[in-house]
Amino acid sequence: MHRTLARPQTGRLPPALNIIALASFAASLSVRALDPVLPHVAADFGISIARAAGFAAVFAFTFAIIQPLIGAAADLFGKARLIIVCLALLGLSNVLGALSDSFALLFATRILAGVGAGGVFPVALGLTSDLVGSEKRQIAISRTLAGSMTGNLLGASVSGLIGDFLGWRGVLAVLGSLVLVASVAVALGFRGAALTHPPKTSLSALKQGYRTIFANPNARICYSAVFIEGCCVLGLFPYIAAFLVELGEPSLSVAGLVIAGFAIGGLFYTMTVSRFLPRLGVKRMMIAGASLVGLQLAAIAFGPGWKLQFVNMLVMGWGFYMIHGCLQVFASELSVEARATALSLHSFFFFMGQTVGPIAYGFGLHTIGKLATLLTTATIIIVLGLVCAALLRPRVPADAVRRPDVAA
Repeated sequence: MHRTLARPQTGRLPPALNIIALASFAASLSVRALDPVLPHVAADFGISIARAAGFAAVFAFTFAIIQPLIGAAADLFGKARLIIVCLALLGLSNVLGALSDSFALLFATRILAGVGAGGVFPVALGLTSDLVGSEKRQIAISRTLAGSMTGNLLGASVSGLIGDFLGWRGVLAVLGSLVLVASVAVALGFRGAALTHPPKTSLSALKQGYRTIFANPNARICYSAVFIEGCCVLGLFPYIAAFLVELGEPSLSVAGLVIAGFAIGGLFYTMTVSRFLPRLGVKRMMIAGASLVGLQLAAIAFGPGWKLQFVNMLVMGWGFYMIHGCLQVFASELSVEARATALSLHSFFFFMGQTVGPIAYGFGLHTIGKLATLLTTATIIIVLGLVCAALLRPRVPADAVRRPDVAA
């Protein structure tokens, strides 16, 4: 029988959310860890930059493909326990990567790192959803998002600084050690939190959980929407540097700064959601967020200077998480007993969208050009916001009816 954190009875957000945010932060440090030091990796192993860039692809693909299994494992064995195990696996994978003496071995460690990272963030969202009722869930999830986005920001920037002094092996060794320390801190934090003993989830209950999830009309909309988000928004990122080169700005640090604007916008969302959500409501929040994203995509299509593109990306990040945060809340309400599974499927479709997105953008840029491609994606995102606002509505999960004591 596994243990989960007990939902507090007061209106305040539980302190345990800080532990969950720490776990998300630690896991996200490694997502972009190798990006700034890929030239050094390529030089050490005598491979091309293009081949070395495969590390990012395999990490993202592994993150996506492992989600259905991770969600099932979390619902079977306990979310808090799985987060600790995956953090330890991620830290150990990074340390082993630092000791790799061949490209193949380093590649294998990045696959393990993708499994470790993939087992933290979606499960952390599920644990957050267990802790907090639906009326405060989007605000609580924003705190978990803040930890993840801060980790993404610092991971890439700190990796570059460490790489200048210790090389790429030092990057993996330092970040791996930090994640291992974080796994211990998270384990101790969960041990000190209030725990309860819900009924154990069995394989038969898990199968029923999948049926419950996909029987909910919101599931098809949520999962399709996050796939489109990943494709149209995150799929753009690999081309930002190339767009800036076309404008006469070849600096990779400038490209990194422009892309970082997206994460900064996401952090701005986490600081403002508690104020905007009561005023706008969920439906207008999704429409406003999608409209902001679409307008920024359209602006970038016309090739503004890098400083203005930084502002575009910042506003885009703010708008993106306005709609994405709403979709996460709807995904958390697809099932009670299989909540981790529902949120892991949410991440699966999101990261598969990120896998398809660069390919789709490449095809569009080659066939119809930059302006038409970005204006098309801008239109798709705006329509997506309108469709989600029209079709998504709160629905009580079937297993919440069976177990009203744990209904969100």
